[in-house]
Amino acid sequence: MTEEQFLRDSEEHVDIRSEAYREMIAKSLLELGNNKRLKAAIEKAKRGEDVTIAFIGGSVTHGAGADPLHLDCYAYRTYAGFKERFGREGGPHIRFIKAGVGGTSSELGMIRYERDIRRDGAVEPDIVIVEFAVNDADDETKGICYESLVRKALAADNAPAVVLLFSVFENDWNLQDRLAPIGRHYGLPMVSVKDAVTEQFYKSKEEGHVISKKQFFSDIYHPTNAGHRIMADCLCWLFAETDRCEPHQEDINLDQPPVYGSDFADVQLLDRYNGIGVAEITEGSFSAADSELQFAEMDDHPYGTPQFPYNWMHASESGSDSFKMTLHSKSLLLIYKNSGSDDFGNADIWVDGKLAKAAESHAVNWTRCHAVILYREQVSREHTVEIRMAAGHESRKFTILGFGFVK
Repeated sequence: MTEEQFLRDSEEHVDIRSEAYREMIAKSLLELGNNKRLKAAIEKAKRGEDVTIAFIGGSVTHGAGADPLHLDCYAYRTYAGFKERFGREGGPHIRFIKAGVGGTSSELGMIRYERDIRRDGAVEPDIVIVEFAVNDADDETKGICYESLVRKALAADNAPAVVLLFSVFENDWNLQDRLAPIGRHYGLPMVSVKDAVTEQFYKSKEEGHVISKKQFFSDIYHPTNAGHRIMADCLCWLFAETDRCEPHQEDINLDQPPVYGSDFADVQLLDRYNGIGVAEITEGSFSAADSELQFAEMDDHPYGTPQFPYNWMHASESGSDSFKMTLHSKSLLLIYKNSGSDDFGNADIWVDGKLAKAAESHAVNWTRCHAVILYREQVSREHTVEIRMAAGHESRKFTILGFGFVK
């Protein structure tokens, strides 16, 4: 047992039945928002109809810090709490979808949404919880990608409820101030773990202290089992409060200008699996397939699922021919692999004959998916993209995981 584990385990027991705990959880309710969609999902569950509750986010949604990850993460606990409160006995009519990928922001999340939440059109979620408040420092657009993801989810034909969840780091930081205006603009329910726990960290028991940082965090980023339990209780508090309220008669209004922008609300994934007929592609020396990928435990699975397996990899012995793609679009993002391996190198990305980006495999020294914007324009037109290994890196590897494009 490490010293940190000993200190955490020796802390006083968290009394989840205390009035202080209840008050802490209640503070998480940042906004009830327009409840029409969430009430509709709750009523469906009560009637025994099929209801799907889905979660998309970073490593906290993936379940990092929970043990076992797939059952003690906040997402599964929230699903279990919703099912216990609103589901009918004897029926497996509440479905759980979890799509958290560590170290990734909404810039990648908006591209993953159709594949990982809607399962390429096979699933229409009734409730979508979005958790990127501690990941979106990597959003190049500072809010446009997040708002695009939110609008993408809201605009579905089945009118799902979208809940914004703001988790927090050990240093009390998140991007709630940037993201909450989007929720207020569209009248969305919002839950802030930061608002619930941060203030009480610094109080005495008499003043309302419930849980210490050592109890709540497994490291500087991720919750312990106790922390995940609190996050789930915060979301379940929103569900309970919504259930007690009268329903709004009018739906949220999407026919209004965005707060930051919605340039990527219609973004689509392009990879080796679905690229045929969408773009003209010459693989060149990027003809191999990379199987050493980032893995994430999806849904309630105890095993990891490889992320972006339909990729193009430049292997050490592949040669020097460029990857070339011609595509009619107004926006394009590249998804590529970061790696801690010295075998991987850098690539230069050229758009319409001009150097647009230098992609560094060691931007972070661990295996993860990374998305960058190559261009963003107002009008769709034909573009040519060329990717070739950077000078001096020709004998190293580089993996193109895929692209996100807007027609």
